[in-house]
Amino acid sequence: MFSVTVRDHMMVAHSFHGEVFGPAQALHGATFTVDATVRRPELDADGIVVDIGLFSEVLAGVVGELNHRNLDEVPEFAGVNTTTEFLAKTVADRLVERLDARARGLSAIAVTLHESHVAWASYERDL
Repeated sequence: MFSVTVRDHMMVAHSFHGEVFGPAQALHGATFTVDATVRRPELDADGIVVDIGLFSEVLAGVVGELNHRNLDEVPEFAGVNTTTEFLAKTVADRLVERLDARARGLSAIAVTLHESHVAWASYERDL
């Protein structure tokens, strides 16, 4: 299996509902390093998994929609705890939507959001 990973970052504000979140129930900021990986079993006719430039641009577009936003104010996230895990899935799903037509042959995607150097969460799915 071959893979390509690109990286970006984003800064968001959000709050959580539920006592399990302790002080994070209050509005707070988070800075995430975002790693996105796509996989395919064989290289395409050009000898690549995906065009890294295109993949980087698509990731930048997805991340740009969330960057510097208060996620509590985003209508599609109303009533949702925008946890690191939730955001990893959101980024992955948006990447799949935007890469699908241009990157045929991909078999899986994984997105990891690093909250810090000691904590991160990932979402992975087959395509």
